[in-house]
Amino acid sequence: MEQETSANPAEGSWSDKSEEKNAMSDFLVVDLESFVQVEDVLFQNDAAGSDDAAGNADAAGNADAAGNADAAGSADAAGSAEAAGSGDDYDSGDDDSGTHHFDTEPTGTQLQRCERGAGSDSGLPDTFQTGRLLFYERFKAYQDYILGDCKPSEVKAFTADYLTKVMQPSGWRALWSADFFDVLVEVHDVDFSDLKACVKLVLPLQCAAQGCDINEETMSALLEATRHKVPLKDLQVVYDESGDYDQTALGLEHLRFFYTHVWRLWDEEDGDDDFDYFVRCVEPRLRLHYDILEERVPAGLVSEYKMLLKKCERCFHEFSVLRGSLGGDSDSELDNVSMVEGLKLYDTVETFKRKLKIIENPLLRYVLGYKGNARHQFIQSRGQRESGIKVVHVVTASCTTNQLLSLLNDRLLSDFSSEDTLIQFHSDPVSAVDSCHHGDMVFVLPGVYSVSSAIFLPDSITVEGFGLPDEVVIEKKYSGDSFVESTGADVKISNIKFIQNDAIEGILCVRKGNLSMENCVLQCETTGVVVQTSAQLVMKMCDLYGSKGAGIEIYRGSVCTLLGNGVHHCKDGILIKDFADEANAMPSITMENNVIHNNEGYGVILVKPSPSQSSNATVDTHVPEGVPTTSQTTGSSDTPAKWPEKNPHSQSQPSVSKHSLDLIAHKVFVSNQGNLFRRNGVADFGTFLY
Repeated sequence: MEQETSANPAEGSWSDKSEEKNAMSDFLVVDLESFVQVEDVLFQNDAAGSDDAAGNADAAGNADAAGNADAAGSADAAGSAEAAGSGDDYDSGDDDSGTHHFDTEPTGTQLQRCERGAGSDSGLPDTFQTGRLLFYERFKAYQDYILGDCKPSEVKAFTADYLTKVMQPSGWRALWSADFFDVLVEVHDVDFSDLKACVKLVLPLQCAAQGCDINEETMSALLEATRHKVPLKDLQVVYDESGDYDQTALGLEHLRFFYTHVWRLWDEEDGDDDFDYFVRCVEPRLRLHYDILEERVPAGLVSEYKMLLKKCERCFHEFSVLRGSLGGDSDSELDNVSMVEGLKLYDTVETFKRKLKIIENPLLRYVLGYKGNARHQFIQSRGQRESGIKVVHVVTASCTTNQLLSLLNDRLLSDFSSEDTLIQFHSDPVSAVDSCHHGDMVFVLPGVYSVSSAIFLPDSITVEGFGLPDEVVIEKKYSGDSFVESTGADVKISNIKFIQNDAIEGILCVRKGNLSMENCVLQCETTGVVVQTSAQLVMKMCDLYGSKGAGIEIYRGSVCTLLGNGVHHCKDGILIKDFADEANAMPSITMENNVIHNNEGYGVILVKPSPSQSSNATVDTHVPEGVPTTSQTTGSSDTPAKWPEKNPHSQSQPSVSKHSLDLIAHKVFVSNQGNLFRRNGVADFGTFLY
């Protein structure tokens, strides 16, 4: 809700973002959980803008809106000066911010205290706790009250305009927090246009230093050098129970967070300034920040993003210094050399910026993916045992005599009766796999096994559930990057149900080598099965569902064979990444007799670069429900698709678009026949151009 406010410095006018409601005014406060509140207080008297009227419920001119204890909870609280900072408990019908409204009977601050001096001898006072705001609270503040639809070049002006409305211009104390010290100061003026405050030391000096000696003389000299001006984002308001400085503390928090986590040095120099800065930059960066906090982004991708950000900042700084050193005479030899170096730096910065935008964009981050965590590279194959003995690992927490006899008679005596085979028992699958060497066998007896760490398969082993998949269940109950990681040259898994919880990466990732999976059930949480570059997957008679991303992700340069599987109730069924480069060829895919149905987006979606470098677009191609798709290609995209003969049980043969036929006959498919598509939300086939 956007309204005008009165002339009170703590309230202000919302300028371009206001509607014609002269009687309304906005106040931002935070409840006991630091939730931002947007409250509306109705004043019908012009005197409501003055301090006297704000302190008198009768002068407010409306007992029902501001002075009625039954409606507002307390006439004194609603009409006092404190209530001018927090407002009535007014619930707007169209307020979807999710704000938790609170009882207005208690007066004073609604923010929590951050204990700064606990366990130290510095004597520094406590400050307001404002760093725990939720995503939607910051989102609403930046979108509705601070930035709106401003352009990059207008960000500073919009921010300054916001701060003039919510901050006290003088008379409050704060901690000036720098890299090596914290010192108590008093603010006696604020330069909103420059986002700085004029401060003076509070005597006797109260400070905390790290690795240096600070006294009154050195701090006075430092302030003299800065003309007693310090950046507003370096100030943290001293805790005050009156509630008079809540909005000042929140305003500084939004400013500090923005310039720490959202703003980039190069944003203002974007050649295309005619775009909504909030939509293009603020929202995706804000979402990425909270996705990282909530462990929704793989650790490898987080490390890659931070590394790219540091490199981009360093290159941009070098470019700015070089650009500033160029003289007016551009014909000099030195300037010509500098211009060449500057162009190289500029290209490097643009490359880093493009990579950062891919990671910041949730869709591209999901579609294009990344190469995985560096720690996976340290998991080495153990190879064969020096003794040459093969070991059969039996996993069971407890079992019956009949189960052991059945395992002995059906598998052990027939396949592992030689003298050089040992049997080891384990209580969980992780310990069994971690004990394996090349050629070992793992039997998992019926039961539900909860694992608290990732399962890594670096050797050529076989993991088999001794029973039906619904009887042999491995469930991950921890928040981490991986569930099952396969890097072995020849790994086989069968007859097991995997259940994924609280995950970041896919339920199964084939990073390299060859994995064969048969008769398994995969209950996903995020992405399903990921086949990385140069890896090979054979997936036969498996059931995969529940993925919030793609059920199966196939990277360039990989080989994937899908035979008789069910892929359903995912964001997308199968996502194919067809963006070949000099190092990696396109993926090679065999799809036969699969049932791909009830996916939210596409049954099969192909991701490829746009030849015209146009904006992102998705081309839908729909194969009618119930029509099996059959095509046979042998490496040429010109090979026509072969559709099955007319089904004698159907009344007619539905028509299929030429674009759909071209996509089905794409050269990534070695074989594509007998697949059944039903009830996929957007389309059965689609192409995403980026």
